[in-house]
Amino acid sequence: MMKVKSNQTRTYDGDGYKKRAACLCFRSGSEEEVLLVSSSRHPDKWIVPGGGMEPDEEPSVAATREVCEEAGVKGNLGRLVGVFENRERKHRTYVYVLVVTELLEDWEDSVNIGRKRDWFAVDDAVRVLRCHKPVQATYFQALRDGCLASNGSPLAGTISGDLSPGYSISQSSVSGIR
Repeated sequence: MMKVKSNQTRTYDGDGYKKRAACLCFRSGSEEEVLLVSSSRHPDKWIVPGGGMEPDEEPSVAATREVCEEAGVKGNLGRLVGVFENRERKHRTYVYVLVVTELLEDWEDSVNIGRKRDWFAVDDAVRVLRCHKPVQATYFQALRDGCLASNGSPLAGTISGDLSPGYSISQSSVSGIR
């Protein structure tokens, strides 16, 4: 299913969830510093770069396109961290690791909406995301759990409830995710 918004086409999966993709953009392969961008709706808040998938677009392609548009970075796309379902907002986001190899001086969202970007230590990123985007803060826990528990296998996270501090995440192994 597709829905056209003024400047974009939204795509939905068979369950009616908006299809999204994002990247945890790391400065290096050590994954100690991550790049966050300012929110377009709340410029004083930080978020993980990502957005809606276009019709017939693969999640990995959407993820790299979105981080170039929102954060002005290019890099080496790595593993899938997981597919995160937000039942409240009704979207599913494929989240990948990207090691940044190029920072663009001017990029689409910096020029069009004045979006900012900055590097954060992972623990600091989790702290700032917990307040404004608690689902995005869980990406880092899945990243840690995935490296430890499943030896790098993709994980699926489901976010349910009201996303208050008591929300829950369930994770299970997934196969066949592109």
